[in-house]
Amino acid sequence: MTFIQANGAKLYTEACGDGPPIIFVHEFADHLESWSAQISALSRRFTCIAFNARGYPPSEVPENPDLYSQKIAAEDIHAVLEGYSLESAHIVGCSMGAFAALHFAIMYPEKTSSIALMSCGYGAPKDQQAAYAKDAEMLADKYLELGSEKMAELYANGAFRQQFKKKDFRAWEAFKGRLSKHSDLGAALTMRGVQRLRPSLYDLETEIRGVQAPTLIMVGDEDDWCIEPSIYLKRTLPTSGLCMLPRTGHGLNLEEPALTNSILSEFLTMVQSGNWTAKEDYLGKSALLSGLK
Repeated sequence: MTFIQANGAKLYTEACGDGPPIIFVHEFADHLESWSAQISALSRRFTCIAFNARGYPPSEVPENPDLYSQKIAAEDIHAVLEGYSLESAHIVGCSMGAFAALHFAIMYPEKTSSIALMSCGYGAPKDQQAAYAKDAEMLADKYLELGSEKMAELYANGAFRQQFKKKDFRAWEAFKGRLSKHSDLGAALTMRGVQRLRPSLYDLETEIRGVQAPTLIMVGDEDDWCIEPSIYLKRTLPTSGLCMLPRTGHGLNLEEPALTNSILSEFLTMVQSGNWTAKEDYLGKSALLSGLK
C-alpha cells in the first residue's frame, strides 16, 4: 500500500502485477475492493493500481467542501499516476469513476493509454439534471442524518442493485458491508461536490469528440439511466466501442465479473497491439447502397 499526496488529501493506493499500468477508479457506492476480481485476472499481465477516492478512508476526508469536484476527481487520478512515476496508463472507471476517467482523458490526453467507461451517465441527460441534483442533495443530507450503516441498507437495495442481489447474494452482501463503512462526511461531500455539480456529458460534446484515446463503453441493459448516455458516448467518442451486458444492473463489474474480465482483457489486448482503431464515419450512409460505387 502507498499513500499519495493529492490536492488537499492523501490518497490510499494499492498496486500489484507487472506490465503496462492500469489505474482503477471506483464508483460512489464502493471503494478499491470493488475491483478485486478484475485485478486478480489482469495483474498477470498488467500492473494494476487501485485507490480510494478522497472522502473514502483510509484516504483522507477533507472537511472543506471546495476540495470535492469533478475536476479534482480527475486530477486525483493524475496524482496517482505521477505518484507511481508513470508517463501514461489505461484508466478503468465505474459510474462516478467512469466520469472521472473521461474527464482525465479530456484533461490529460497525452497520459491516457485508453479508457474503459462502465455504467457512465447517471443524471447526465439535460432533462434529468435538475431531478438528479435534487436527489444528490437529499442523499447527502441523509448520509449526515442517518449515517452510513443505515444508508447502506437503503442504497444497496436500490432499483439498479436488485439484479446483483438476485444473481449473487453473498457478493451483494459484501458490497453492502463495504458501503456501510463509508465516511458519513466523505459520502455527503462527495455527493454534493463531485456528483451534484458535475457538468452534463451533453454539454461536453466538443471536448468528448476530441478524445482520441481508445475507449470501451460498458453498460447493463437494466441500468436504464445509463443506457442512452452510453449510446451517446459511443456516437461521440471517435475511437470507442460499446458493450451491453444482458440482464445486468449498475455495478456490472461486481455483478458479472467473469464477463467483465473477458471483455476488458480483450479490449486492453487490442489496444496494446495497436488493433483498436477509430471507427468508420458511416452515419448518414445507406445501409443498402453504401458498398456500391
